[in-house]
Amino acid sequence: MNTIGLKATSASVAGLDLHVASAKWNLPPARIVEEAIRRSEGFLASSGALAVDTGHFTGRAPKDRYIVRDELTDGRVWWGDVNIPISPERFDHLYKKAAAWLRDKEVFVKDAYACAGKDYRLNIRVVTEMAYQSLFAHNLFLRLRRDELLCHQPDWIILVATGFQADPSVDGTRSGNFTIINFSKRMILIGGTGYTGEIKKSVFSVLNFLLPSREDILPMHCAANVGPTGDTALFFGLSGTGKTTLSADPARRLIGDDEHGWSSRGIFNFEGGCYAKCVQLTEEKEPQIYRAIRFGTLLENTQFEDDERTVDFFDTRKTENTRAAYPISYIDKAVPSSCGDHPRNLFFLTADAFGVLPPISKLTVDQAMYHFISGYTAKVAGTETGITEPVATFSACFGQAFLPLHPGEYAALLGKRLRRYRVNAWLINTGWTGGPYGKGVRIPLRYTRSMISAALSSKLDKVSYSRDATFGLAIPDSCPGVPAGLLTPRNAWKNKTAYDRSAHMLAGLFRKNVDQYRRDLGRYFEKTPTGILDLG
Repeated sequence: MNTIGLKATSASVAGLDLHVASAKWNLPPARIVEEAIRRSEGFLASSGALAVDTGHFTGRAPKDRYIVRDELTDGRVWWGDVNIPISPERFDHLYKKAAAWLRDKEVFVKDAYACAGKDYRLNIRVVTEMAYQSLFAHNLFLRLRRDELLCHQPDWIILVATGFQADPSVDGTRSGNFTIINFSKRMILIGGTGYTGEIKKSVFSVLNFLLPSREDILPMHCAANVGPTGDTALFFGLSGTGKTTLSADPARRLIGDDEHGWSSRGIFNFEGGCYAKCVQLTEEKEPQIYRAIRFGTLLENTQFEDDERTVDFFDTRKTENTRAAYPISYIDKAVPSSCGDHPRNLFFLTADAFGVLPPISKLTVDQAMYHFISGYTAKVAGTETGITEPVATFSACFGQAFLPLHPGEYAALLGKRLRRYRVNAWLINTGWTGGPYGKGVRIPLRYTRSMISAALSSKLDKVSYSRDATFGLAIPDSCPGVPAGLLTPRNAWKNKTAYDRSAHMLAGLFRKNVDQYRRDLGRYFEKTPTGILDLG
């Protein structure tokens, strides 16, 4: 077996019925960068990072993600628009076609693992058509020691045939690109896309299926950090809510920025790196991410501002979803073990563009499960074509696209842990106040940081609370460093009738969203978790 930086001609890739022209195994980052440049996959930016263009796809294609429906998955997977079934025969057929496509190609093999919790390690092998995808796998997954590479046995294999296009008329796919997860064969097959996020999130989907089912572990789409006293905090939030910004606190150490598990021993990162958005990135705004962009980092779909290859992070001609992939060790004061104790505080972040949710509120366990199932934020005008006013967005468990199981199963696990470890749960609105987007103002980041700091330091344990009439949320009457008039959203609106109308409208959207899960929630709860006072 070729395991460390060796080239094999007419190679048979171990663990796969795959014969290729050559395979390069476990190259170190410098060698991968050399290969990527030799193959004209990208350029070195002035920072030393490898800058590449991922082609047509600059983001995930959730409607082209499939799970093989067989005896193992049939009764367990939450089938529907999120988890689209495909037959074992279709998978086998597509695999043979992808393997034929790669037969005369050079491929790159990267052995790694997921899950920093030592008892839950998932060994993986990532075989890619492009060199830069191997650098991504090196940066994002947990890296093996040299002696571990010699005896590595993968539990799962990810095969990426970037240039191969499926034929929907005969292959059973919606389009030429696809991501297929086969739990029985423990394989992920990706084709027709150069976007590396498909690799990362397909492994996350695998863990979201395996860990609750086998180990009773809660997998979470969240960031995690730890304070000077060892207190762990979790940050959940959809794109644009501030998850990365707020978890990258210079006073605290980062465990991870995106994917974690919560076991009986505490919190552990699934990954060994970060895949950070870098649109409008500045050193002043996000210094840790800015300084992490150096040699060994992979930049995706950014543009250069001059011949010196200085990246212009404000140039969105290609996409607003520009990304930087780097090892977590590139972040100052990252936790070396990628593990932490049970959290003391948990934050759900939402950018409420309707301007009616409080900037901070304390949740009961029932409310926390309700808002976890809801996964609410709002898109604002200009974020997508056709959006001219705020639009409510709900993503179950703040990661619906990656949930093979019913959201109620994850919410029940969350509730059990919140009660067992007496975790404080908070809802943080990083969006608007005094009116909706376009009329109100966005809540200043410095005030949001002050509220989170007060919660982390237990200063909000000593203040009185008032109950919001529409959402039933407990709002602190005061918070150090925050104007009292900001804390109660109704008071910040000049037109109280307009506030009441908007608040009741949003509450109705919450109810409508949860109603789609209500029929099945009885399998996981004795009663539906309530987050809004008049929820039936």
